[in-house]
Amino acid sequence: MNEYINLTLENIEKEHLCCAIGDPKHQNGVNNKKEWIKLKLNEGHVFRKLNTRGKIFIEYEPIETAWVPISGKNYEYIYCLWVAGSFKGKGIAKELLEYAINDSKEKGMSGICTITSKKKKPFLGEKNFFIHYGFKVVDEIGEYELLALQFNESDTPKFNETARKMKIDEKDFTIYYTPECPYTINCINEIEEYAKENNIKTNFIKIDSLEKAKNAPCIFNNWANFYNGKFISNTLLNKNSFAKLIK
Repeated sequence: MNEYINLTLENIEKEHLCCAIGDPKHQNGVNNKKEWIKLKLNEGHVFRKLNTRGKIFIEYEPIETAWVPISGKNYEYIYCLWVAGSFKGKGIAKELLEYAINDSKEKGMSGICTITSKKKKPFLGEKNFFIHYGFKVVDEIGEYELLALQFNESDTPKFNETARKMKIDEKDFTIYYTPECPYTINCINEIEEYAKENNIKTNFIKIDSLEKAKNAPCIFNNWANFYNGKFISNTLLNKNSFAKLIK
């Protein structure tokens, strides 16, 4: 039987965060994420992971306080469900998702939702996996879809109108990001360094409040790239991927 751990204020300092384990360059990001989780735990944030050294976890919280441009009432929002490497194909993703679904029902929620895409994209869940468990598309913006599993007749969650813009006034390369992912800090540092060395003007907009997240000008989970005023992807970039994209 698999053993799982939920992060709490009592154990968060001694537990790892799965997706950035033991890599010194991500330590600042890990620290920032832990501080973010500490603040969110009182809002019903759940970070549940397999009790092992690996990238195996699910993370979710009530939609009202979730840092995404989605509106809804009495739903849980899944930020991330990740099972990596040799742990795939062992039913762990099933156990994690079923825990979140049952937890939501026990809390009296009306449903649970998450962002996916019509074609698989990095850093988003696999659409067909959620469809298998009864999730349905309830809203969409271009290639991106909001999936929801509804437990009863209730208001359906939807993307906020600001998210439908998918464009900004700024023409230079612009990145929106949050501390929700431990990789973002190092990614920002690498891009800043490369941009400075190559005289590329870039803008970094930190989403550091619920209000900013709810009013993001695009589909947003924890990172968004804009160029020439247009949204181009939700993919986290490091120095090499940024250089390749710019070229």
